[in-house]
Amino acid sequence: MSKLIFVVDDSATMLMSVRSSLEMNGFRVETASDGVEALDRLNSMNPDLIITDMNMPRMGGMELIQALRAMSKFRFTPILTLTTESESSKRDQAKRLGATGWLVKPVPAMDLAKIIKQVLPGA
Repeated sequence: MSKLIFVVDDSATMLMSVRSSLEMNGFRVETASDGVEALDRLNSMNPDLIITDMNMPRMGGMELIQALRAMSKFRFTPILTLTTESESSKRDQAKRLGATGWLVKPVPAMDLAKIIKQVLPGA
């Protein structure tokens, strides 16, 4: 069975692009447009990996990472950020909150698949 990746981004264009790229590489993909929607949808899912944007309405990536890490079922789920932010202080903060990795947009499709395969053994 292919790995399930949950992608959170407020840009419909980015969601479509990332979904297409991941599906072409054999992954199953579910999406949400912000952290609030993500938490709601993730209650009934167990994705193998979560990819989140940082700057979103209602609940951004930092708050989402913090909320997910507080839940026992997501304590060890890899979480990658995919954002336009490149400040090291924000990257350090995300890491402290529990982010597994930090990717700066745009990430070429081949590079994204390669990174995911490093984070998800057997993917």
